[in-house]
Amino acid sequence: MTTLQTAQDAQFAATARTASGRTGRGAAARAARRLAGGSTRLVLLAVALFWLLPTVGLLLSSLRGPMDIQSSGWWTVLTKPAQLTLHNYTNLLDNSTITQSFLNSLLITVPATLLVVVVGSLAGYVFAWVEFPGRDWVFLLIVGLLVVPLQVALVPITSLFGEIGIFGSIVSVVLFHVAFGLPFAIFLLRNFFAGIPRELLEAARLDGAGELWLFVRVVVPLGGPAIASLGIFQFLWVWNDMLVALIFADPGSAPLTVALQQQTRQFGTNIDVLSSGAFLSMIIPLVVFFAFQRQFVNGVMAGALK
Repeated sequence: MTTLQTAQDAQFAATARTASGRTGRGAAARAARRLAGGSTRLVLLAVALFWLLPTVGLLLSSLRGPMDIQSSGWWTVLTKPAQLTLHNYTNLLDNSTITQSFLNSLLITVPATLLVVVVGSLAGYVFAWVEFPGRDWVFLLIVGLLVVPLQVALVPITSLFGEIGIFGSIVSVVLFHVAFGLPFAIFLLRNFFAGIPRELLEAARLDGAGELWLFVRVVVPLGGPAIASLGIFQFLWVWNDMLVALIFADPGSAPLTVALQQQTRQFGTNIDVLSSGAFLSMIIPLVVFFAFQRQFVNGVMAGALK
């Protein structure tokens, strides 16, 4: 009788938990339906417009003349559209320092992004699916490098680059960004690649596929969203960086961020050049993000579901 009563109590408890879970899921579904209404969309639209307001203000300021900028705010363009002009951008393109720094930004950002993506992808695959002695310890060492502050390495790496003769060049800036971008890249892609079904890789190996073929034909297509997300993060970080370039790049190899900082120091009242240069510096990351927006969202969602 005691055993029967215990079994009945356990069954009742299980039924209660199931009903509670269903009630919780039903409440969550009702809350989600309520949040998907028109009022929520209006609130989200208002928040998005609020965050875009500084960008719009910078764009309109870059399209106004120096006298207009000094005499009134950018919002006066809404009532006086005749203030808009491309004269600031014409002067900006005639500035050899700005154009050279823009080219330097591309020469720094593109190689630093590609190297981190390629090397990080290969290393992530190796740590996820290739067995070798000490693999887990090496991976833990790489994860530990994530907590090393960037500022700690500035002085010793400056001395190292000076001894090997690359200090002040674009190569030194690229190598520094690659070195500090690889730990995060390996950590991110290793965890993503480890979620690929083992049966899929084993079936390809039974068909005679080698590790390189597996990586190119199986792992890279499946890990495309994560690789694209990593590329966007790395591109934005390197493009917007000023500290590393300010220390390792000489004036001839300085990127756009450093050139704008120098313009601020030398011509503090030259707001027309600064506004157009700042918007030029900002529009490239925006174009990259929106061009790969779908892959970025897919990578974030895939990482959240794993």
